[in-house]
Amino acid sequence: MLDQKLREKLVEMLARYQELDKKIADPEVIANDPSYTDYLREHGTLAKESAPFVSLLKLEKEQSENSEALEDPELKELAFEEEKRISAEIEALTIEITEKLSPENKDDSKNVMLEIRAGTGGDEAALFAGDLLRMYQHYADKKEWKTEMVSASPSESGGFKEVVLGVQGENVFKELKYEGGGHRVQRVPETESQGRVHTSAATVAVLPEAEEYEVDIDPNDLDIQICRSSGPGGQSVNTTDSAVRIIHKPTGIMVMMQDEKSQHKNKAKGMRVLRSRIYEHYQAQIDAERADARKTQTGSGDRSQRIRTYNFPQNRLTDHRLGKNFSLDRTIAGGLDKLISELIVWGKQQDLAK
Repeated sequence: MLDQKLREKLVEMLARYQELDKKIADPEVIANDPSYTDYLREHGTLAKESAPFVSLLKLEKEQSENSEALEDPELKELAFEEEKRISAEIEALTIEITEKLSPENKDDSKNVMLEIRAGTGGDEAALFAGDLLRMYQHYADKKEWKTEMVSASPSESGGFKEVVLGVQGENVFKELKYEGGGHRVQRVPETESQGRVHTSAATVAVLPEAEEYEVDIDPNDLDIQICRSSGPGGQSVNTTDSAVRIIHKPTGIMVMMQDEKSQHKNKAKGMRVLRSRIYEHYQAQIDAERADARKTQTGSGDRSQRIRTYNFPQNRLTDHRLGKNFSLDRTIAGGLDKLISELIVWGKQQDLAK
């Protein structure tokens, strides 16, 4: 379905096209209006842009007329098949309209840094962060994308307090950018003896990975500190001063990297994450909408800041932006295809409606 604001814009576009249609056929305008060639040029452009919308309006009228046949017992079966055809064509036209009008996003082809953080809910939130990590890893495998565990802060319960996953492949940011935000889970924890459903949360941030040439970092702006690794990890984690903390003084952005035994490798990984965060930071300053999106993505981890709810007792995943439910089992196993494709269309419609 078309977003209402986008539909209003398309109605205005169609009205302008129809207005120009009359103008360019008016002998008075042809003879005396100096803007006639401009009208012709605009008319040609609008003819291409409004054609799919005109087709959509015809299909919607067909659908409305067919809905009456669905009430007739003798025509119901035939009308049901017709409804499936019309619905499929409407969906295809909606995607075509959205794609045709949407400007290209220069970041869509980029790889990403996917940051997952446990929010409200203690150990259960950390376990949920681990579930989200595996969900994205399964989806990446299906897409034949390459994944790399850039940084991980495991929890004692077996989940993650924070984890950063590098994802490389074709149009990764385009597909994953709408995963950013608050994710809420409702389920009975293994430690719950009374069988009560608990609510926990995690946040996901999706950052396009910046190339070195895209972010100019002055070495003098960096405060690089070498320290001893801490927390759960391999036995060798605590034996050497290999952890690296990098602070970008102009922005205050800080990255801590301790997963590798090598100080050099930790620094290299830390710089990749830092570069992506700085790129996002400066893009946010240029684009106020990106700033709002980033704020929504990182949030506070509170249960109320959510884009999606994972209800395990009812095997239901609800995306609150789409207002639709999906199979939880299928999605959590990496079956994000339909959800993501609908979110891409939704996101483009939101941009076009602004």
